[in-house]
Amino acid sequence: MQIQFETFAVHKRVPLTISRGTTAQSENIWLRIQQDGIEGWGEASPFSVGKRQSTEMILSALESLAPQLEPYSPLDRQQIEQILQSQPSAVQTAVDLALHDWLGKRAGLPLWQLWGLDPAKIAPTSVTIGIGTAAAAQQRMRDWMGQGEIKAVKVKLGSPAGLEADQIMLKAVQEIAPADAKFSVDANGGWSLEAAQQMSYWLAEQGVTYIEQPLAEGQESLLPKLYQQSPLPIFVDESCFNSQDILLLADRVHGINIKLMKSGGLSEALRMVHTAKACGLQIMFGCYSDSALANSAAAQLAPFADHLDLDSHLNLLDDPFVGARFEAGYLRPNEQPGLGVTLAQP
Repeated sequence: MQIQFETFAVHKRVPLTISRGTTAQSENIWLRIQQDGIEGWGEASPFSVGKRQSTEMILSALESLAPQLEPYSPLDRQQIEQILQSQPSAVQTAVDLALHDWLGKRAGLPLWQLWGLDPAKIAPTSVTIGIGTAAAAQQRMRDWMGQGEIKAVKVKLGSPAGLEADQIMLKAVQEIAPADAKFSVDANGGWSLEAAQQMSYWLAEQGVTYIEQPLAEGQESLLPKLYQQSPLPIFVDESCFNSQDILLLADRVHGINIKLMKSGGLSEALRMVHTAKACGLQIMFGCYSDSALANSAAAQLAPFADHLDLDSHLNLLDDPFVGARFEAGYLRPNEQPGLGVTLAQP
Protein backbone atom coordinates (compact mmCIF):
# COMPACT_ATOMS: atom_id res chain seq x y z
CA MET A 1 0.00 0.00 0.00
CA GLN A 2 1.10 3.58 -0.64
CA ILE A 3 1.25 6.04 2.25
CA GLN A 4 1.29 9.83 1.92
CA PHE A 5 1.03 12.50 4.60
CA GLU A 6 1.14 16.26 4.83
CA THR A 7 0.52 18.96 7.41
CA PHE A 8 -2.38 21.38 7.46
CA ALA A 9 -2.95 24.33 9.78
CA VAL A 10 -6.26 25.04 11.49
CA HIS A 11 -7.17 28.22 13.34
CA LYS A 12 -9.83 28.57 16.01
CA ARG A 13 -12.63 31.10 15.65
CA VAL A 14 -12.29 31.71 19.38
CA PRO A 15 -9.07 30.72 21.21
CA LEU A 16 -9.76 28.16 23.92
CA THR A 17 -8.43 28.80 27.43
CA ILE A 18 -8.26 25.99 29.98
CA SER A 19 -6.47 25.69 33.32
CA ARG A 20 -3.15 24.95 31.56
CA GLY A 21 -3.17 27.72 28.96
CA THR A 22 -4.69 28.97 25.70
CA THR A 23 -4.78 27.40 22.23
CA ALA A 24 -5.49 29.43 19.09
CA GLN A 25 -4.23 27.19 16.28
CA SER A 26 -2.82 23.75 15.53
CA GLU A 27 -0.77 22.10 12.81
CA ASN A 28 -2.27 18.67 12.16
CA ILE A 29 -1.32 15.85 9.79
CA TRP A 30 -3.48 14.37 7.03
CA LEU A 31 -2.48 10.79 6.17
CA ARG A 32 -3.68 8.84 3.11
CA ILE A 33 -3.34 5.12 2.40
CA GLN A 34 -3.92 3.90 -1.15
CA GLN A 35 -4.42 0.40 -2.53
CA ASP A 36 -6.62 -1.16 -5.22
CA GLY A 37 -7.89 2.26 -6.29
CA ILE A 38 -9.22 3.02 -2.81
CA GLU A 39 -7.89 5.80 -0.59
CA GLY A 40 -8.33 5.82 3.19
CA TRP A 41 -7.88 9.00 5.22
CA GLY A 42 -6.58 9.55 8.73
CA GLU A 43 -5.58 12.47 10.94
CA ALA A 44 -3.04 13.09 13.68
CA SER A 45 -3.27 16.19 15.86
CA PRO A 46 -0.69 17.23 18.46
CA PHE A 47 -1.51 17.54 22.15
CA SER A 48 0.38 18.69 25.23
CA VAL A 49 -1.01 16.60 28.11
CA GLY A 50 0.69 13.57 29.64
CA LYS A 51 2.65 11.87 26.88
CA ARG A 52 3.04 15.13 24.94
CA GLN A 53 3.16 14.75 21.16
CA SER A 54 4.19 17.63 18.93
CA THR A 55 3.64 17.99 15.19
CA GLU A 56 7.38 17.57 14.65
CA MET A 57 7.45 14.37 16.70
CA ILE A 58 4.51 12.93 14.76
CA LEU A 59 6.04 13.80 11.38
CA SER A 60 9.39 12.30 12.33
CA ALA A 61 7.74 9.07 13.43
CA LEU A 62 5.66 8.83 10.25
CA GLU A 63 8.72 9.33 8.05
CA SER A 64 10.41 6.29 9.55
CA LEU A 65 7.19 4.28 9.84
CA ALA A 66 5.84 4.63 6.28
CA PRO A 67 8.49 2.41 4.60
CA GLN A 68 7.83 -0.32 7.18
CA LEU A 69 4.10 -0.37 6.38
CA GLU A 70 4.24 -0.16 2.58
CA PRO A 71 4.77 -3.93 2.02
CA TYR A 72 1.49 -4.69 3.80
CA SER A 73 -2.13 -4.59 2.65
CA PRO A 74 -4.72 -2.55 4.58
CA LEU A 75 -6.24 -5.94 5.40
CA ASP A 76 -3.14 -7.03 7.33
CA ARG A 77 -4.48 -5.39 10.47
CA GLN A 78 -2.96 -7.70 13.06
CA GLN A 79 0.54 -7.41 11.62
CA ILE A 80 0.25 -3.65 11.20
CA GLU A 81 -0.96 -3.23 14.77
CA GLN A 82 2.15 -4.99 16.06
CA ILE A 83 4.34 -2.52 14.19
CA LEU A 84 2.33 0.44 15.49
CA GLN A 85 2.64 -0.54 19.16
CA SER A 86 5.94 1.30 19.58
CA GLN A 87 4.70 4.50 17.91
CA PRO A 88 3.26 7.65 19.54
CA SER A 89 -0.49 7.33 19.97
CA ALA A 90 -1.31 10.14 17.50
CA VAL A 91 0.71 8.31 14.83
CA GLN A 92 -1.18 5.12 15.60
CA THR A 93 -4.41 7.07 15.28
CA ALA A 94 -3.64 8.49 11.84
CA VAL A 95 -2.83 5.04 10.44
CA ASP A 96 -5.71 3.30 12.22
CA LEU A 97 -8.28 5.81 10.96
CA ALA A 98 -6.99 5.52 7.41
CA LEU A 99 -7.17 1.71 7.57
CA HIS A 100 -10.74 1.84 8.87
CA ASP A 101 -11.72 4.40 6.22
CA TRP A 102 -10.19 2.21 3.52
CA LEU A 103 -12.06 -0.86 4.76
CA GLY A 104 -15.40 0.96 4.92
CA LYS A 105 -14.92 2.30 1.40
CA ARG A 106 -14.03 -1.17 0.13
CA ALA A 107 -17.17 -2.57 1.75
CA GLY A 108 -19.23 0.40 0.57
CA LEU A 109 -20.60 1.01 4.08
CA PRO A 110 -20.11 3.57 6.87
CA LEU A 111 -18.26 2.19 9.85
CA TRP A 112 -21.20 2.61 12.24
CA GLN A 113 -23.21 0.33 9.98
CA LEU A 114 -20.40 -2.22 9.69
CA TRP A 115 -20.37 -2.35 13.49
CA GLY A 116 -24.15 -2.65 13.65
CA LEU A 117 -24.60 0.55 15.68
CA ASP A 118 -27.77 2.65 15.98
CA PRO A 119 -27.33 6.39 15.26
CA ALA A 120 -30.59 7.05 17.09
CA LYS A 121 -28.76 6.29 20.35
CA ILE A 122 -26.27 9.15 19.90
CA ALA A 123 -26.24 11.69 22.75
CA PRO A 124 -26.09 15.43 22.02
CA THR A 125 -22.59 16.84 21.72
CA SER A 126 -21.56 19.55 24.14
CA VAL A 127 -20.09 22.85 23.01
CA THR A 128 -17.17 24.21 25.03
CA ILE A 129 -16.87 27.51 26.90
CA GLY A 130 -13.27 28.29 27.82
CA ILE A 131 -12.04 30.07 30.94
CA GLY A 132 -12.53 33.83 30.84
CA THR A 133 -14.51 36.69 32.27
CA ALA A 134 -18.25 36.35 32.81
CA ALA A 135 -18.90 38.71 29.90
CA ALA A 136 -16.58 36.79 27.57
CA ALA A 137 -18.17 33.49 28.58
CA GLN A 138 -21.65 34.83 27.85
CA GLN A 139 -20.54 36.11 24.45
CA ARG A 140 -19.07 32.70 23.65
CA MET A 141 -22.37 31.10 24.58
CA ARG A 142 -24.19 33.51 22.27
CA ASP A 143 -21.75 32.65 19.47
CA TRP A 144 -22.45 28.93 19.89
CA MET A 145 -26.22 29.52 19.86
CA GLY A 146 -25.74 31.40 16.63
CA GLN A 147 -24.30 28.24 15.03
CA GLY A 148 -27.36 26.13 15.75
CA GLU A 149 -29.44 24.48 18.44
CA ILE A 150 -27.45 23.70 21.59
CA LYS A 151 -28.45 20.86 23.91
CA ALA A 152 -25.28 20.38 25.98
CA VAL A 153 -22.63 22.79 27.29
CA LYS A 154 -19.22 22.04 28.79
CA VAL A 155 -17.69 24.87 30.85
CA LYS A 156 -13.94 24.86 31.48
CA LEU A 157 -13.16 25.64 35.12
CA GLY A 158 -10.01 25.55 37.25
CA SER A 159 -9.38 29.26 36.75
CA PRO A 160 -6.08 30.59 38.16
CA ALA A 161 -8.26 33.31 39.73
CA GLY A 162 -9.81 30.74 42.07
CA LEU A 163 -13.12 29.07 42.85
CA GLU A 164 -15.13 32.27 43.06
CA ALA A 165 -14.14 33.11 39.47
CA ASP A 166 -15.19 29.59 38.43
CA GLN A 167 -18.57 30.02 40.09
CA ILE A 168 -19.22 33.46 38.63
CA MET A 169 -18.39 32.27 35.11
CA LEU A 170 -20.58 29.16 35.29
CA LYS A 171 -23.58 31.09 36.55
CA ALA A 172 -23.07 33.73 33.86
CA VAL A 173 -23.20 31.08 31.13
CA GLN A 174 -26.25 29.40 32.65
CA GLU A 175 -28.08 32.73 32.66
CA ILE A 176 -28.22 32.89 28.86
CA ALA A 177 -27.88 29.26 27.78
CA PRO A 178 -30.96 27.37 26.55
CA ALA A 179 -33.08 26.44 29.56
CA ASP A 180 -33.03 22.73 28.73
CA ALA A 181 -29.28 22.50 28.02
CA LYS A 182 -27.35 19.85 29.93
CA PHE A 183 -24.29 21.28 31.73
CA SER A 184 -20.98 19.62 32.57
CA VAL A 185 -17.70 21.09 33.79
CA ASP A 186 -14.07 20.24 33.08
CA ALA A 187 -11.38 21.46 35.46
CA ASN A 188 -8.50 19.96 33.42
CA GLY A 189 -6.79 19.05 36.70
CA GLY A 190 -6.95 22.62 37.98
CA TRP A 191 -8.33 21.92 41.46
CA SER A 192 -6.92 20.59 44.71
CA LEU A 193 -8.78 17.75 46.43
CA GLU A 194 -10.35 20.20 48.89
CA ALA A 195 -11.46 22.54 46.10
CA ALA A 196 -12.90 19.63 44.12
CA GLN A 197 -14.86 18.40 47.13
CA GLN A 198 -16.25 21.88 47.76
CA MET A 199 -17.10 22.46 44.10
CA SER A 200 -18.79 19.08 43.68
CA TYR A 201 -21.51 20.08 46.16
CA TRP A 202 -21.91 23.56 44.72
CA LEU A 203 -22.04 22.26 41.14
CA ALA A 204 -24.67 19.69 42.06
CA GLU A 205 -26.82 22.54 43.37
CA GLN A 206 -26.42 24.30 40.00
CA GLY A 207 -27.75 21.26 38.12
CA VAL A 208 -24.42 20.21 36.60
CA THR A 209 -24.46 16.58 35.40
CA TYR A 210 -20.82 15.51 35.93
CA ILE A 211 -17.28 16.76 36.65
CA GLU A 212 -14.39 15.96 34.33
CA GLN A 213 -10.75 15.66 35.48
CA PRO A 214 -11.07 17.59 38.74
CA LEU A 215 -7.58 16.58 39.94
CA ALA A 216 -4.31 16.79 38.05
CA GLU A 217 -2.86 13.80 36.25
CA GLY A 218 -0.59 12.02 38.73
CA GLN A 219 -2.99 12.55 41.65
CA GLU A 220 -5.09 9.47 40.94
CA SER A 221 -4.41 8.19 44.48
CA LEU A 222 -6.60 11.03 45.78
CA LEU A 223 -9.57 10.19 43.57
CA PRO A 224 -11.12 7.61 46.00
CA LYS A 225 -11.69 10.36 48.58
CA LEU A 226 -13.49 12.52 46.02
CA TYR A 227 -15.34 9.51 44.58
CA GLN A 228 -16.75 8.63 48.00
CA GLN A 229 -17.95 12.15 48.77
CA SER A 230 -18.93 13.77 45.47
CA PRO A 231 -22.66 13.97 44.75
CA LEU A 232 -21.76 14.17 41.04
CA PRO A 233 -20.18 11.55 38.75
CA ILE A 234 -16.43 11.94 38.28
CA PHE A 235 -14.92 11.44 34.81
CA VAL A 236 -11.23 11.36 33.95
CA ASP A 237 -9.52 12.50 30.76
CA GLU A 238 -5.83 13.26 31.25
CA SER A 239 -5.59 10.33 33.70
CA CYS A 240 -6.84 7.76 31.15
CA PHE A 241 -5.09 7.19 27.83
CA ASN A 242 -5.94 3.62 26.83
CA SER A 243 -7.66 0.43 27.94
CA GLN A 244 -4.78 -0.54 30.24
CA ASP A 245 -5.48 2.53 32.39
CA ILE A 246 -9.13 1.69 32.96
CA LEU A 247 -8.69 -1.17 35.42
CA LEU A 248 -6.52 1.06 37.63
CA LEU A 249 -9.26 3.70 37.73
CA ALA A 250 -12.43 1.61 37.84
CA ASP A 251 -12.81 1.79 41.64
CA ARG A 252 -12.41 5.57 41.86
CA VAL A 253 -14.24 7.17 38.92
CA HIS A 254 -17.65 6.93 37.31
CA GLY A 255 -16.55 7.37 33.72
CA ILE A 256 -13.74 7.95 31.22
CA ASN A 257 -13.16 10.38 28.37
CA ILE A 258 -11.93 8.57 25.24
CA LYS A 259 -9.97 10.67 22.76
CA LEU A 260 -8.71 9.09 19.56
CA MET A 261 -5.34 10.85 19.72
CA LYS A 262 -4.71 9.47 23.22
CA SER A 263 -6.00 5.97 22.56
CA GLY A 264 -4.30 5.31 19.25
CA GLY A 265 -7.36 5.19 17.03
CA LEU A 266 -10.71 3.48 16.63
CA SER A 267 -9.33 -0.01 17.32
CA GLU A 268 -8.16 0.91 20.81
CA ALA A 269 -11.14 3.18 21.40
CA LEU A 270 -13.40 0.18 20.81
CA ARG A 271 -11.36 -1.85 23.31
CA MET A 272 -11.74 1.00 25.79
CA VAL A 273 -15.50 1.04 25.28
CA HIS A 274 -15.84 -2.64 26.07
CA THR A 275 -13.39 -2.52 28.98
CA ALA A 276 -15.18 0.45 30.52
CA LYS A 277 -18.58 -1.17 30.10
CA ALA A 278 -17.30 -4.38 31.69
CA CYS A 279 -16.17 -2.27 34.67
CA GLY A 280 -19.54 -0.53 34.93
CA LEU A 281 -18.15 2.84 33.87
CA GLN A 282 -19.79 5.51 31.75
CA ILE A 283 -18.21 6.64 28.48
CA MET A 284 -17.67 9.94 26.77
CA PHE A 285 -15.79 10.85 23.61
CA GLY A 286 -13.74 14.04 23.46
CA CYS A 287 -11.28 15.79 21.17
CA TYR A 288 -8.23 18.05 21.01
CA SER A 289 -7.79 20.54 18.15
CA ASP A 290 -9.16 17.93 15.77
CA SER A 291 -10.70 18.67 12.39
CA ALA A 292 -13.92 17.19 11.05
CA LEU A 293 -11.88 14.21 9.87
CA ALA A 294 -10.99 12.91 13.35
CA ASN A 295 -14.29 13.98 14.90
CA SER A 296 -16.24 12.21 12.16
CA ALA A 297 -14.21 9.10 12.99
CA ALA A 298 -15.12 9.38 16.68
CA ALA A 299 -18.75 9.95 15.69
CA GLN A 300 -18.78 6.46 14.15
CA LEU A 301 -18.55 5.07 17.71
CA ALA A 302 -20.84 7.71 19.23
CA PRO A 303 -23.80 5.35 19.83
CA PHE A 304 -21.71 3.74 22.59
CA ALA A 305 -21.25 7.02 24.50
CA ASP A 306 -23.21 8.43 27.43
CA HIS A 307 -21.80 11.90 26.71
CA LEU A 308 -20.12 13.51 23.70
CA ASP A 309 -17.73 16.45 23.44
CA LEU A 310 -16.88 16.51 19.73
CA ASP A 311 -17.03 20.21 18.95
CA SER A 312 -13.44 21.23 18.12
CA HIS A 313 -14.06 21.31 14.36
CA LEU A 314 -17.11 23.54 14.88
CA ASN A 315 -14.73 26.18 16.24
CA LEU A 316 -12.40 26.18 13.22
CA LEU A 317 -12.16 28.95 10.64
CA ASP A 318 -10.45 26.81 8.01
CA ASP A 319 -11.36 23.15 8.47
CA PRO A 320 -10.38 21.46 5.17
CA PHE A 321 -12.81 18.56 5.72
CA VAL A 322 -16.54 17.92 5.85
CA GLY A 323 -18.03 14.86 7.51
CA ALA A 324 -20.43 14.19 10.37
CA ARG A 325 -23.35 16.64 10.48
CA PHE A 326 -24.09 18.99 13.39
CA GLU A 327 -27.88 19.12 13.50
CA ALA A 328 -30.22 20.16 16.31
CA GLY A 329 -27.47 19.77 18.90
CA TYR A 330 -26.28 16.36 17.69
CA LEU A 331 -23.18 15.33 15.73
CA ARG A 332 -24.35 12.48 13.53
CA PRO A 333 -22.24 10.41 11.12
CA ASN A 334 -23.50 10.36 7.55
CA GLU A 335 -24.22 7.36 5.33
CA GLN A 336 -21.16 7.68 3.12
CA PRO A 337 -18.74 4.73 3.22
CA GLY A 338 -15.84 4.61 5.67
CA LEU A 339 -15.51 7.71 7.82
CA GLY A 340 -17.81 9.67 5.53
CA VAL A 341 -15.32 12.53 5.11
CA THR A 342 -14.69 14.62 2.00
CA LEU A 343 -12.76 17.79 1.26
CA ALA A 344 -14.60 21.04 1.97
CA GLN A 345 -15.56 23.09 -1.03
CA PRO A 346 -13.33 26.19 -1.43
